[in-house]
Amino acid sequence: MKRKRYSNKLKAKVALAAFKGDRTANEIASEFGIHVSQVHRWKKEALDQLPAIFEKKSAKRANDVEKEKDLLYRQIGKLQVEVEWLKKTTGHLL
Repeated sequence: MKRKRYSNKLKAKVALAAFKGDRTANEIASEFGIHVSQVHRWKKEALDQLPAIFEKKSAKRANDVEKEKDLLYRQIGKLQVEVEWLKKTTGHLL
C-alpha cells in the first residue's frame, strides 16, 4: 500500500486554518479529506518552522554582505598590484 503524498500548498492551507481557530480540527480534517492527526502535526510543524522564515532573510543578507566584502577586498588587492607595477615600469615613486 502506497502512502499518500500531500503538497506543501495543502499543508500550508491546513495549518493556516488550524491557526485561525474558528473551526475544530475535526471540521478542518473533514473539509480537506485528511486525518485529524495530520491537522495537529502540520500545525505543529508550521509553528516550529515559523521563526526560520525570518532568520533566513537576515542570514542571506549577511551572506550577501560577506560575498560583496570579499569581492571588494580582491579588487583592492588587484588594484594595489597594478599600482606597484606602474610605479616600477614608469620609474615614478609616489
